[in-house]
Amino acid sequence: MIKAKIVGAGGYGGVGITELLLKHPETEIGCLVSLSDTGRKMSDVFPHLRGFCDDVIVSPENPKTKEDYDVVFYSTPDGVGMQTAADELERGAKVIDYSGDFRFGTTEQYAEYANFIGLDPMHKAPALLTETVYGLPELHEIDANQMLVGNPGCFAVSCILGLAPAVNAGIIDTKSIICDCKTGVSGAGKKPSAAFHYPNRYDNMNAYKLAGHQHVVEVEQELSALSDEDVQITFTSQVVPVCRGIMSTLYASLDGQTADDVLEIYREFNQNNLFVRVQDAQTPASIADVRGTNYCVLTVDVDARNNRLRIVSHIDNLMKGQAGNAMQNMNLMFGMDAGTGLAFPGQYP
Repeated sequence: MIKAKIVGAGGYGGVGITELLLKHPETEIGCLVSLSDTGRKMSDVFPHLRGFCDDVIVSPENPKTKEDYDVVFYSTPDGVGMQTAADELERGAKVIDYSGDFRFGTTEQYAEYANFIGLDPMHKAPALLTETVYGLPELHEIDANQMLVGNPGCFAVSCILGLAPAVNAGIIDTKSIICDCKTGVSGAGKKPSAAFHYPNRYDNMNAYKLAGHQHVVEVEQELSALSDEDVQITFTSQVVPVCRGIMSTLYASLDGQTADDVLEIYREFNQNNLFVRVQDAQTPASIADVRGTNYCVLTVDVDARNNRLRIVSHIDNLMKGQAGNAMQNMNLMFGMDAGTGLAFPGQYP
């Protein structure tokens, strides 16, 4: 059995991977770590886990955290994983980090990201950047030799999966890309704040981080790698009054292709991507279709009057945008099928 440690177990990302590990046929949870809720049972913090995960959450200083584990998930903010990931790797663990600490392969790329969001541009573990890979399996090969993965951002997953086939095929003007992205309130995390207080969020929506969202850097990095030019996007993030889910509507000027042409390009690009479902514009789609799942549903359309590509990308921000994608990476890092413990439908209604 694969023995897992979860750092940041008390947040949405931590409980998300806990839920998935409990269902996985080849894993067991060995250690739950958090700065908050220390000394409490996981099932006291999240009562729905009662009888399934009654382990006590420990602090980072607890001796149990220094034991050997097969995989360590960092469900933590930027700057945490880079401080101790080297220790975990030295003990033989594979590491999957949810933050931006290991999404970039060079110190220059990391500095660009850090400066973009006002963080210290000096990476605390620069030697590890040559060992990491951007953890989107639909674009990058991840196998049993991989020890360190930087899990992508949730908006980035929805945008990259929605745009990669078109950029790769060279059918759009990359200077015309617009990403209009809406997310549920859970994207802000578990910590309460005035902006996400129920009376302020109910029946309300707003755009935010118009000066620049942190996920823009990784979207542009990944799309540029598929193009023969540097890709820059116009990105607008918005929060809407739902719990979970992301709907990204993506636009770009086309080179004259029809809807059928583009649909074929998208289907061919994703023919081996288990968790990407491509459909035409006549097939209904909503965040309800992906809620609680690791799937991404891409609706492919062409505005023929304006010669413009229109892709609607739906994911669950806490699954394909976080814990589900992390487990997909874990499966590949241990030589298992990508869908192990993940290939299940959501719930309806």
